[in-house]
Amino acid sequence: MKKLLVVVILFLGIAVVVLSFGELETILRTLQKAHLGFFLLAILIQVVWFFTTGRMYQSVYHLLGLDETIPNLSRIAAAANFINIVAPTAGMGGVALFASEARRRGHPAGRATVAAALSLSLDHAAFLCVLSLGLIVLVRRNDLHAGDLSATLFMLGIAISYAFILYLGYRSEEKLGNFLAKLANMVNRVVRFFRRKDYLSEARAHEFAHEVAEGFSGLTEQKTSLVRPVLWGILDKALLMLVLLCSFLAFEVPFSAGTIIAGFSIAYLFLIVSPTPSGIGIVEGLMPVALSSLNVDWSQAVVITLTYRTVTFWVPFGIGAWAFRSLHAAGEEPSTNGV
Repeated sequence: MKKLLVVVILFLGIAVVVLSFGELETILRTLQKAHLGFFLLAILIQVVWFFTTGRMYQSVYHLLGLDETIPNLSRIAAAANFINIVAPTAGMGGVALFASEARRRGHPAGRATVAAALSLSLDHAAFLCVLSLGLIVLVRRNDLHAGDLSATLFMLGIAISYAFILYLGYRSEEKLGNFLAKLANMVNRVVRFFRRKDYLSEARAHEFAHEVAEGFSGLTEQKTSLVRPVLWGILDKALLMLVLLCSFLAFEVPFSAGTIIAGFSIAYLFLIVSPTPSGIGIVEGLMPVALSSLNVDWSQAVVITLTYRTVTFWVPFGIGAWAFRSLHAAGEEPSTNGV
């Protein structure tokens, strides 16, 4: 509950700071043009987004020889998103939840672990496809800054790291276990300067490597089938861009396709590389700046940002809380312990 309070306070604090830089009168005029229908449409699109996410997970599950329904996977994905916000562990809390639910449903936990981790990696690949279009728009408008390039390179490093770990697990359990154990040892050495207790377990690193290797043993299709979940991931991003488009339409703000693609790309990029869970506070502060650089009036950019984040952050957060609660009520308490 305390973590949730911190998230709410951070969001409201950033909103107040951003609003203080705009002209309140202009913002109020923008709000007076609001069309509730487009806002409701944006929420509907966000709900559809949950099911396309479930479909992406289903395609990865099928690749690993697992059978699960889209509604169940959508609910687990929503709960995993909630866990990654309230207990940020670089996405591992959500991966652990998939493994826990698979175990409860009689599926091999190792395969579910791989499926969740692989889905995360393929989602990054899907976003990189969209980001490349956004960067092209920024280059054509002479609006690409060093900060955008730095964040892009950092994002690329994250994607490569995830892919490398999965590839290592696919090729050799021993090599992955040794690699993760070395990483855990390095982190523990740094942490010992601040606390005596180890932060990561090297034994757990080897256990995770075993789960990954075991999960890949269920690979049933050609590796080219990885294209399918990437396409579902791109559809996910297209739906989020439609939410942003609805945010523009809701306040009668002029836009172009380039503005939507580039604005979304920068917002989602900083959501991923942000040190805060789901970019809370960071995206709210940077997205209006990005939209303003794309020739959107500042006050309108602020309102659009807050509307977009309400739909894409707070709606999934609420649904994720319900999903996590429903999984708990269904039986065994969901586990969120990572490596």
